[in-house]
Amino acid sequence: MMPNPLLDIRIGTMVRANLDDPAAYIKQILPLGFESIQPFFWQTLGGKDLPRLAAEIREAIGDADVGVSSIGVFGNPLESGEVDRGVLAAWETVIDNAHLFGASTVSGFTGRLRGKKLTDSLPRFREVWGPLAKRAADKGVRIAFENCAMDGNWAAGDWNIAHNPDAWELMFNEVPDDNLGLEWEPCHQLVYLIDPIPQIRKWAPRIFHVHGKDATVRWDVIREHGVFGRLPFVQMRTPGFGDSDWTRVISELRLAGYKGAIDIEGWHDPVYRGDLEITGQVRALEYLKQCRGGASYLQNPT
Repeated sequence: MMPNPLLDIRIGTMVRANLDDPAAYIKQILPLGFESIQPFFWQTLGGKDLPRLAAEIREAIGDADVGVSSIGVFGNPLESGEVDRGVLAAWETVIDNAHLFGASTVSGFTGRLRGKKLTDSLPRFREVWGPLAKRAADKGVRIAFENCAMDGNWAAGDWNIAHNPDAWELMFNEVPDDNLGLEWEPCHQLVYLIDPIPQIRKWAPRIFHVHGKDATVRWDVIREHGVFGRLPFVQMRTPGFGDSDWTRVISELRLAGYKGAIDIEGWHDPVYRGDLEITGQVRALEYLKQCRGGASYLQNPT
């Protein structure tokens, strides 16, 4: 069977690897049409046996044309608390075992020195991520940092320094290894009122993975209350309900040579959450396939 170039960019979803049985969840959602999955851990591995988990996920996928796009580790590996040390150990273990999942990208937060201005974290960033980048390169693995502020900013924060393009310049100057890049999404740039489209053109060589998450900028709120007022001036949204033109996003990614996945990051939409979570994710899946093109072709190939 000839490869389908439309699938150079797959549309998938994130899966909580800390669930009691992530494989059972994957079996449940695959019939909905997801083309890739990103298992992810919140901070530590929680005692998960990665070789066993990889085998269970491979069994859950079976013969379906679905890949593991990336494995996520979201925590703060730059600090020295017990949990933080567990985050660093999780990064090392996931890098070493990514091949068992068929994945060549591991993604997450950079970490940050808590309560310090962003630039104060750069020496520690180099100290931690220099060796991790080399460890990953030896395994054929790329590292992708999500561009999420986690409520931090340039002056202070708890989790991540990779939330601003100025910070990307500083990070990649500290550790210029080619296997360090971004897990990019337009949502976190819209939160900063940054136009995400020019970033794709400039940063494409560093975009290793894409999250399917969007945002709605509430300009009426900004005009009446400003950005630091009582009401939120921006809302994180599931793709299909936000401001981004995903047809243009995907086109720009293709023009830049991106091949990989757009994995939907749920659990943030103020409307499609809780009992409506899967409803929102399925709408995002259908919408992103339409923006990519060829949805009907993929369902009825000739």
